[in-house]
Amino acid sequence: MAATKKENYQIYVKQIEALSKVASLITSGLYLEELLRLIVQVTAEVTNSKISSLMLLDPEKRELMVRATQSISEAYNKKPNIKLGQGIAGIVAKTNKAICVPDVRVDERYLSRDIAKIEGLCSLACVPLVVKSRVIGVLNCYTSRKHKFSAQEMDLLTALANQAAIAIENAELDLRARSAEEALTTRKLVERSKDILSQEANISPTEAYRLIQKQSMDSRKTMRDVAEAIILAKEIKNKPR
Repeated sequence: MAATKKENYQIYVKQIEALSKVASLITSGLYLEELLRLIVQVTAEVTNSKISSLMLLDPEKRELMVRATQSISEAYNKKPNIKLGQGIAGIVAKTNKAICVPDVRVDERYLSRDIAKIEGLCSLACVPLVVKSRVIGVLNCYTSRKHKFSAQEMDLLTALANQAAIAIENAELDLRARSAEEALTTRKLVERSKDILSQEANISPTEAYRLIQKQSMDSRKTMRDVAEAIILAKEIKNKPR
């Protein structure tokens, strides 16, 4: 009895540590791809799953795509996208309800039964990633042997998925903010370089802009790179000798 209590305590501690790790990712500032990899690694460790994967939903295409997995299986990692409402993951994403499958190799709802047989996948727990009642993806956990996921295990996976969803949402918001800032900075640099080129070459601002565009295409560099080169050349020219 003492050994069982000790084992239960160790499992409990491991679960708390996993939740803490994922919770800490919420404000980590990590880039999305790195964040997704850490989430599946933590999930695989705490659940002892053969494969843990994370699929994100493209709301425009209404498709789920595998974005992260700790699996080294090339066949699994290259699984085709899943339409919303199709397959286990698609059903979970559409209904916002977790699904447990005793054996994916024989369940007709599971779309990649051939891959499951090759990779030795058996039971699956698939839980939705939800932010403010909006499903953004699913978290999958596979076992190599038939396994009945307990209520406690599903509670843990749901908690991990909820924390992960918030972290992903924050990372995507941060990415959009960075992209907007990058676009604004680029626009300012191009405007400044356009004015310099217009004055130096005695051409109109429109012609200067077209020259920058052409140089960008010819040199296969970004507009920002070309603009920065023009500005730097002007600064060097005006530098006191």
